[in-house]
Amino acid sequence: MTADVFTAELSTQEAAALAAVDEEAIARTLLELIAIPSVTGSPAESEAQHHLAGRLNQLGLDVDLWSMDLPALLAHPSFPGAEAPRDEAWGLVGATEDGGDGPTLILQGHVDVVPPGDPEQWDGDPFVPRVVGDTVHGRGACDMKAGLVAHLAALAAIRGSGARLRGRLAVHFVVGEEDGGLGTFGTLQRGHTGDACIITEPTGSALITANAGALTFRITVPGLATHGSSRDAGVNALDAYLPVHRALARLETKRNVNPDPLMAEYKIPYALSVGMVRSGDWASSVPDLLVAEGRFGVRLDEDPAAARADLELCVAEACAADPWLRDHPATVTWSGGQFASGRLPLGHPLRDVVRAAAQDVAGGGPVPREHGAPYGSDLRLYAAAGIPTLQFGPGDIRLAHSSQEQVCVSEVVRVTRALVLSALRTVGTK
Repeated sequence: MTADVFTAELSTQEAAALAAVDEEAIARTLLELIAIPSVTGSPAESEAQHHLAGRLNQLGLDVDLWSMDLPALLAHPSFPGAEAPRDEAWGLVGATEDGGDGPTLILQGHVDVVPPGDPEQWDGDPFVPRVVGDTVHGRGACDMKAGLVAHLAALAAIRGSGARLRGRLAVHFVVGEEDGGLGTFGTLQRGHTGDACIITEPTGSALITANAGALTFRITVPGLATHGSSRDAGVNALDAYLPVHRALARLETKRNVNPDPLMAEYKIPYALSVGMVRSGDWASSVPDLLVAEGRFGVRLDEDPAAARADLELCVAEACAADPWLRDHPATVTWSGGQFASGRLPLGHPLRDVVRAAAQDVAGGGPVPREHGAPYGSDLRLYAAAGIPTLQFGPGDIRLAHSSQEQVCVSEVVRVTRALVLSALRTVGTK
């Protein structure tokens, strides 16, 4: 690092911590983590947690690695939902020693990744990271192994610099984020908390200070089976579903009028998307059942119960207007992930601390932009627990969950340095 990289006046401890950021270790650790195929609910998800626990122990942190009580969490009235089957879930928290009278800052990230999908769409094995210049390709590269690496590297730099902290730094590495937030829910239930939280989801180094919510729904539509040659004697469940589908499209349009300013840049801030439709079990039979499953966007500050009621009313009204469905109504149930919305409280200093740190690392330049995100994340669980939280991390969310997933190592380094400054300025130094 050259002296002219940073134009802001840094404290001696800040400069020492930035100088301790190990760029080669960042690239090396990123490759190691991508190579662990930690798909949500798979044994490798637990493998990743144990691997990271070893890393935190090497850093000399107080480490809590525990097997979560799944039956108790699933039975909790506030459980956020889950989609992936699993036999186990491990929680992992590492923290520096209590420095005294300063606050606790949480650095958070999820270890699970979504399945890679069709292998033919990838250029090679998605879990064998491929390096092209400064860019690393592979499943989980930006969502969010890069964010995990930034946390580890920032902690290592701060520890390596010998900085004496007034407060505490804690890292929460969690499972099950992709299917509802099991890991974070279990971590908070265990009593791990703090005064503020930075989640390194891929934000392109922008500040995400609000998340919309997303509720997984299932709509079951009845029909009347008969032989395909006499289909007029039956009712095709697919045909019966179509007026419901059209009603859902109208509901989406209505719910996206005048969105919150943080969401105004999106064409559809609160999307309603039907992702799976299943109907029929024989080609020459009229199907007597259709099941549609999808995700339903929750507006900022909207009670998820009110959002559910909105969709249920929409389906009920569509049924009431249809001759068949009037007497054989479709049913709505709620399954899988249930993401509420969440936001950083207006005026909270964490926003300005992270923004200033990012600018200092970049040597001035444009102010990192602030906006909301149309997807659900663990932000809302920390916000619901009274912990002010924002997202700031490396990578482009548009590449997440795709066969083009990638991240630039140089961006991971910049985010790491911004995290170093943000952490020191939040918890304070002696």
